[in-house]
Amino acid sequence: MTIYNKLLLENKAWAKEQVEVDPEFFSRLAHIQTPEFLWIGCSDSRVPADKITGTQPGEIFVHRNIANLVINTDVNLLSVVDYAVTHLRVKHIIVCGHYGCGGVKAAMTNHDFNYVLNMWLRNIKDVYHLHKTELNAIENEEQRFDRLVELNVVEQVMHLAKTSIIQKAWKSDNRPQLHGWVYGLKDGIIKPVFELEANALIDPFYTYDL
Repeated sequence: MTIYNKLLLENKAWAKEQVEVDPEFFSRLAHIQTPEFLWIGCSDSRVPADKITGTQPGEIFVHRNIANLVINTDVNLLSVVDYAVTHLRVKHIIVCGHYGCGGVKAAMTNHDFNYVLNMWLRNIKDVYHLHKTELNAIENEEQRFDRLVELNVVEQVMHLAKTSIIQKAWKSDNRPQLHGWVYGLKDGIIKPVFELEANALIDPFYTYDL
């Protein structure tokens, strides 16, 4: 049996189990989606949003990319944020990084990963540059790596707050709350590292006259 056929068999077994437990499970999901959370996480296969938060299908809207970045020119990400905030009306957005992130570690080096990946990792390098005084003062390389993971999450949450999507929702509906979390691969525990309430004060240069 091929590996991908095993996935299809596992899917059938999962679907059968869901119906046995709750006969209306799929009919409910087919007609409505009302998640309270948008999760912006890393593409790393070891950090599945639903598994580590114990959420079920329909409870969490998910976007993933390398190193959980929020880039103001990323139409893919911004369309997800816009849909989640404007149409699904989520109450919380979580940016979740993880210790041991390969993207963050790669950005700490001077290695040439070729054009596209270099372009993506540049965003993390900019985070390092912004916080280089703090980071360069950390002598232990592993601790410096972990701290960059945390600071990267903080900066991505701030990038969310600088979008007109978030600011409009804050002004009109006093939501969503923004959260920065880091997941530990070694212990499976999520560590909150940053939080912004709706209508939090940010640099006036980035606020819109909505």
